[in-house]
Amino acid sequence: MTPDATSGTRDQDGSLATPGADSASRAAARPRAPARALDTTAENPWPVRLLSSKIAEYVDRMAPVWVEGQVVQLNRRPGTSMAFLTLRDTDQDMSLPVAAFAQVVDAVATPLAEGAHVVVHAKPVFWARRGSFQLQAQEIRAVGVGELLARIDHLRRILAAEGLFDPDRKVPLPFLPAVVGLVCGRESKAEHDVVVNARARWPQVRFEIREVAVQGSGAVAQVSAAIAELDARTDVDVIVVARGGGAVEDLLPFSNEALVRAAAACRTPLVSAIGHETDAPLLDLVADYRASTPTAAAKRIVPDVGEERARLAQARSRMRQAITGRLAREQAGLDALRSRPVLAAPRTMVDARERDVLAARDRARRALDTLLLRAGGDVGRLSAQVRTLSPASTLERGYAVVQLPGGAVVRSSTEVRTGDDLHIRVAEGTVEAQAR
Repeated sequence: MTPDATSGTRDQDGSLATPGADSASRAAARPRAPARALDTTAENPWPVRLLSSKIAEYVDRMAPVWVEGQVVQLNRRPGTSMAFLTLRDTDQDMSLPVAAFAQVVDAVATPLAEGAHVVVHAKPVFWARRGSFQLQAQEIRAVGVGELLARIDHLRRILAAEGLFDPDRKVPLPFLPAVVGLVCGRESKAEHDVVVNARARWPQVRFEIREVAVQGSGAVAQVSAAIAELDARTDVDVIVVARGGGAVEDLLPFSNEALVRAAAACRTPLVSAIGHETDAPLLDLVADYRASTPTAAAKRIVPDVGEERARLAQARSRMRQAITGRLAREQAGLDALRSRPVLAAPRTMVDARERDVLAARDRARRALDTLLLRAGGDVGRLSAQVRTLSPASTLERGYAVVQLPGGAVVRSSTEVRTGDDLHIRVAEGTVEAQAR
């Protein structure tokens, strides 16, 4: 088709050219578009058509890629051979549009539905006219349960090697939490089971409830954020993550690495109550306590007030019996002591000792009297002997003692010379004489 004056043609650089001298003059006056984006300026920018075409050229050079995600929207337009879906990341709130021919969608082994976990082999495409990006699917494969379980088991071994499941990391749950943080689905049966059963056991318990998505693409981010928020609160004593049972695909968020690491970083004691007894997501392994059901979690986090009162009554009864028995034994011991003669008649021992003391005193007195009498007789005899042998006694019998002036006793006449002065001592006085 020959372009007319109104439609014009495009130059190699993307500018619009019209036939005639006027278009030539305008093209000559307009500066040429820069070859690189770095060279653009406010005075010499790229037109939208040029940027769109360059983006389309760049994207078109990209090779087909295998990408994994979850189908959150699926639209098969009637009367067309195309299907459109949105592929969302399983960990983050990011998504990409995907277009696929109907035969590609129909070739999936299991019927494709929203929520399905798939891997897509697609070619990136950029539509320059409307400035939109999408993936053109060439093949779609559903990720089977077996493969999902294998991935979970592989992740379990990796996290176990890092020590995230070690028993030493787990902390004991408080005996009586004042505030319980509860992460659960919106208006879920799990919330009802935890709250009702916990308050039936201990009516004073308070809850901080965070209702979040517990399945689907937003579950990991919302549950992780709720755990972090409750962990930051100083009044929350324990956190419970609860969800009812479901298919393996429904419980995948609770085996997600990001969520498991968020739970491992939680400093507040964490209880995992996911699914039924047979369900075992990785959150169970990293939690401080694993409850088989939300109801079991409620029974674990708070004690039963009836049972505690019964235990208190039983303990009080045992204490009363122990004290009563101890008092009875001590009273019996006191009675036995009081019944002994020494305590029944305390003076009995004193009286016996008194009699012994009096008898000993009498014996001592008699012995002393005997000794004194005997000693007195001996003294009398010795006194008589002394008196008999005493010089004074001899003098009383008429004898005298003659002494020289020097006091020497005259025992022989030869000791005295004529004219010596003599001192004569008789029984009653002394006589002075002179020898002739």
